[in-house]
Amino acid sequence: MQTPLPTRPFGKTGMDITRTGFGAWAIGGNMWGPQDDQDSIDAIRHAISVGVNWIDTAAVYGNGHSEEVIAEALKDMPEADRPYVFTKGGIIRDADGTNPRREGATLRRQCEESLARLKVDVIDLYQLHWPSDDVSLEESWQAMLDLKKDGLVNHVGLSNHWVDQLDTAEAMGHVETLQPPFSMIKRAAGDTVLPWCDRNGTGTICYSPMQAGLLTGAFTAERAANLPENDWRRNAPDFQGEALERNLALAEALKPIAEKHGLPGTGPVALAWCLSWPGLTGTIVGARSPAQIDGWLPAATLELDSEDLAALTKAIETTGAGEGPVTA
Repeated sequence: MQTPLPTRPFGKTGMDITRTGFGAWAIGGNMWGPQDDQDSIDAIRHAISVGVNWIDTAAVYGNGHSEEVIAEALKDMPEADRPYVFTKGGIIRDADGTNPRREGATLRRQCEESLARLKVDVIDLYQLHWPSDDVSLEESWQAMLDLKKDGLVNHVGLSNHWVDQLDTAEAMGHVETLQPPFSMIKRAAGDTVLPWCDRNGTGTICYSPMQAGLLTGAFTAERAANLPENDWRRNAPDFQGEALERNLALAEALKPIAEKHGLPGTGPVALAWCLSWPGLTGTIVGARSPAQIDGWLPAATLELDSEDLAALTKAIETTGAGEGPVTA
């Protein structure tokens, strides 16, 4: 699809993607509380209407429901107007959505099921969601390469893999893309996989760049204490105790920069910080409604200057939030 937003080359795939993409985990309806499908469809269509040209999902999100909602949102959309759709295989659950396990031996079947749910003939990008507990990376990556060779997918990548695993896969066939966790709080990828991807021409899209809402400027200690029982964040370490205090202090420190750029909140600053790192192509940002997209969309065009980046470095160091390198 054509877009008015800036794009970046996605590694060597030939795809040019916007700096922010629609993350479809929450619309699967699992681990974030109830989610109305029509709200999800409206959010997806709104994202496309403002220029976001890619969606990231996975078979395990809602046990396939996220993929089904995406198919419904894109139904009857002209090919020229359709965004890229990236999905993932490698985790399976029981029919009731419980008992997740990492599985690499059934990737072809999982891919075929995703094709059916998405109602497409070819998947734009298929990613191995996690390393398998029982199947070697070599076996899983060969299965991914075979899916590309056989025309079921256009491109293949890895997700949640680290440098030694990237080296192993790259020796067999180019790792076209990688999806690591990366944010101002979780910064480990900054001195490991991002430099590797930059050297090897691997496109990189990070997930949880606003650390599940902590860096949006709207999160509070009170909200953390009152999260629903079925919200996974309720028991996550980043949302408790001293770690929560440090994380919220970092979010507060982003406000002057947001005000300087006339932004509606701190989320776009957190995203632009990630996008300033060499080796990172784009950020995956979740949304459960059109309004949430409007909150983070400015990151698609925001460029932080040296003064901004210096202030953010100081904020991370002063608050002690998170772990990993502070600057690129």
